[in-house]
Amino acid sequence: MKILHVEAGRHLYGGALQVLYLLRGLAAHGHHNLLVCPRGSALAAAAAPFAEVHPLTLHGDVDVLMIGKLWRLIRATQPELVHLHSRRGADVFGGMAARLAGVPVIHTRRVDNAEPRWRVALKYRLHDRVIAISAGIANVLIDEGLSPKKLRMVRSAVDWQRYAPAVDRTVIRARLKVPTDALLVGVIAQLIPRKGHRFLLAALPELLAAHSNLQVRFFGQGALAKELQRQIDAAELNQCVQLAGFRDDLAEILPALDLVVHPVLMEGLGVSLLQAASAGVPIVASRVGGIPEAVRDGENGILVPPGEVDALREAILALLANSALRQQFGVNGQALMAREFSIDAMVEGNLAVYRELIT
Repeated sequence: MKILHVEAGRHLYGGALQVLYLLRGLAAHGHHNLLVCPRGSALAAAAAPFAEVHPLTLHGDVDVLMIGKLWRLIRATQPELVHLHSRRGADVFGGMAARLAGVPVIHTRRVDNAEPRWRVALKYRLHDRVIAISAGIANVLIDEGLSPKKLRMVRSAVDWQRYAPAVDRTVIRARLKVPTDALLVGVIAQLIPRKGHRFLLAALPELLAAHSNLQVRFFGQGALAKELQRQIDAAELNQCVQLAGFRDDLAEILPALDLVVHPVLMEGLGVSLLQAASAGVPIVASRVGGIPEAVRDGENGILVPPGEVDALREAILALLANSALRQQFGVNGQALMAREFSIDAMVEGNLAVYRELIT
């Protein structure tokens, strides 16, 4: 098969990382990938061994010229199918371009935020199939009026073996400037409001009263960085909370954490949760979207209602106080990732959808 993929994300995490996994798996099966992505993006370089990369200047939801750019590329390269992996204009303009070129088109939906029913009726008319990365997202789409006949579910995947090897915690903690005997909690998420960092900050005073050796690191980048730093400064939490930025050594860092906290208000599935579970780290997360598929309450973590600081605090306290339970949740999480979230399963799931449209 010859597939043209479109991914508008610039950074190699979340959806873009899933695209890279898919490209690698498809190439291994002998399929020909073409990739449209932003010029200078991390994905463009990483995908080069697995795809014919076509970097373009993309301007998101206002970039009407994207229609012509993609239409010309489709006409020139003659793919059998177009797979749109992101929004940022690619979902609509990419769908229009593929329709104009007469090529079947698939859109992967990675977020669970609601859309008006009129928009769902119009937008998804452009797509022959819509792939949801979790049952949570699939349910949202059905509730918004998408036909079940058009909808398929293919879960996001994780290269779980990459995160599973043991690391020297002393070395990693020294890299993070964390004492060896500290209880280290990580939040791996973009620094944006819906990721809920503020709820953990609100819970911290009582957590610190119970565990004076607690250290928290926020891994990620985003528009909220300055505001979060202001909140940390105002609460005098600088000695235990730091913004650690985006890290390309996360596979080494994760096994050195005692706990991952994900206090989001909405989430399609949460790639960082798959990575944490693969590293054998227990998780406290919000019961929203597709998270209950990645974090099984009482199996590899604890789920709490979104935005409820008291519940978040109690769940964190329960795990910080019980090292045996943390260890058991870690073992369970690795088993869950190997069993249900493998890259091979994700690649085969996408291929099955492709075959429905290419005879």
